[in-house]
Amino acid sequence: MKKLPAEEIEPLCSEIRSFLVEHLSKTGGHLASNLGIVELSVALHRVYDTATDRLVFDVGHQCYTHKLVTGRREGFDRLRQYGGISGFPKPYEAVDDAFIAGHASNSVSVALGMAKARTLKKENYDVVALIGDGALTGGLSYEGLTGAAASGEPMVVVLNDNNMSIDRNVGGMANMLQHMRIRPGYISFKRWYRDAIRNLPGFYRFTHRVKEWLKSRLLPENVFSAMGWEYIGPVDGHDEKTLETVLRWAKDEQKPVLVHILTQKGKGCDFAEARPELYHGVGPFDPETGELKPSGPCFSERFGQKLCELAGKEPGIVAVTAAMASGTGLDQFAERFPDRFVDAGIAEGHATAMVAGMAKQGLIPVFAVYSSFLQRGYDMLIHDVALQGLHAVFCVDRAGLVGSDGETHHGIFDVDYLRSVPGMTIFCPASFAELDKMLDQAIFHTAGPVAIRYPRGGEGRYQDCADGDELVVKPGRDLTILCYGTMVNEVMEAAERLEEKGISPEIIKVNRIGEQPYQQTLRSLSKTGRFLAAEEACHAGCLGETILALAVERRIPVRGGRLLNLGDGIVAHGSREELMRDHGIDAAAIVRAAGELCGK
Repeated sequence: MKKLPAEEIEPLCSEIRSFLVEHLSKTGGHLASNLGIVELSVALHRVYDTATDRLVFDVGHQCYTHKLVTGRREGFDRLRQYGGISGFPKPYEAVDDAFIAGHASNSVSVALGMAKARTLKKENYDVVALIGDGALTGGLSYEGLTGAAASGEPMVVVLNDNNMSIDRNVGGMANMLQHMRIRPGYISFKRWYRDAIRNLPGFYRFTHRVKEWLKSRLLPENVFSAMGWEYIGPVDGHDEKTLETVLRWAKDEQKPVLVHILTQKGKGCDFAEARPELYHGVGPFDPETGELKPSGPCFSERFGQKLCELAGKEPGIVAVTAAMASGTGLDQFAERFPDRFVDAGIAEGHATAMVAGMAKQGLIPVFAVYSSFLQRGYDMLIHDVALQGLHAVFCVDRAGLVGSDGETHHGIFDVDYLRSVPGMTIFCPASFAELDKMLDQAIFHTAGPVAIRYPRGGEGRYQDCADGDELVVKPGRDLTILCYGTMVNEVMEAAERLEEKGISPEIIKVNRIGEQPYQQTLRSLSKTGRFLAAEEACHAGCLGETILALAVERRIPVRGGRLLNLGDGIVAHGSREELMRDHGIDAAAIVRAAGELCGK
């Protein structure tokens, strides 16, 4: 690709777009974001050697062209599928993937660390951070930008500005970038001027100094130049020739340079251009019409519907999201109650602290957030919410395995970190009816911080609505099996198979996994003497450990115990069924473990 003549680049970009639409229509994936960055990806690879140079993606869901041109074309038949290539940069796949990237706003900080390592070790390679305007709503990006500018380390930040993250961008930075987008002709003039006096280097240096002197006195600084960055832009992100030229300039500067690129999300695909938020991350679709395969009702939608119902009765309810209004089911709330809806951008720490302020002043904030994203608000959960016992509700979406997005997105650490927050009540609904009831209970009948954790997708066979913190959903005599949330579906299926084998399990379903005595579970364990916990969570801080510790404290004799969970929590991508089977927490694994405990 580096050797292609300039006239073949545009056809190459068209071919890449056709390839992406064709393959993603079968496997699903991040469509609109990748279609918008084709020319920029090609230009980056024609200027840099990613096997040596370090290209650090931010979030990373726009890395598909990068993967195509670094030897992984054949892997797209199994993109994001079990055993196939990931939809995000993963260094274990190729040396060209400089760093794992699944969350937002960290790329500049990571790139600065790499640039500093290069300088200290006296090595020779370039460092580039590719960050989107959506990621600039996260505070960590500014920490990285200020630190990198102050360091003076030679590095390039490419700002891919498409005016979107997943939904439309919000906040002051988005407004500032909107004003900066109106001057794209400047870079064309700069390119013409440099070419015109190519053979007069002395004259160019003189005029450049005059220009910089005049600019510093006559023109207002933008936020990047004020930080100390050499700012270049805005540049047409679909003009590959100009992109190459500008990237080479930036590379030659040998100082912190920020290149501002304007792109269109969904470029070259009519339906993705028209609705980029819908085609950001998709399942299989019709490549001609864009028609998506229908999906059933899910917990996120049910949450949004119920919250709207409660907000209609209680004017103090405020809904908060971190750039995920549609993903968390809050789009209907945003339409019905715009004054009581806040999109904080990709800034979960800020959102959690803001929620604390709302709660302190008498509102009832409900923060809907993905489990793996709430990790970035952990400090604020303790310092700003828990220490004052503030009543804030955290609706933790995507709890458990999420499937094809893989290890950066699985929500399998929240059981551990939420249970460590003082005073936190944690509800675990297994059905839509339980979600409705627990949301009402969390908002109106529970003091202090409250979390409700529910999975991606819909409910299973178990659709009852049970009261109480813990309950016996099936009496038995041979062993106690503990579960919570939608894991009850696997456990109940396993119970049916165990009965056929002559083993009678007692099934305890826990509805609230916060601070409580777990008396029902301990009574059951006293009767059966054998214990098995099945959890869609990492091992550290799992509920099963707590129950066994309580049993020791109460001197309850335990003849055998097994903890079935996701181990260290590093779980690759694949379907939920495949991952549960692979990590030994599906119904078949529960049957095997229970049989071993009972000596059968």
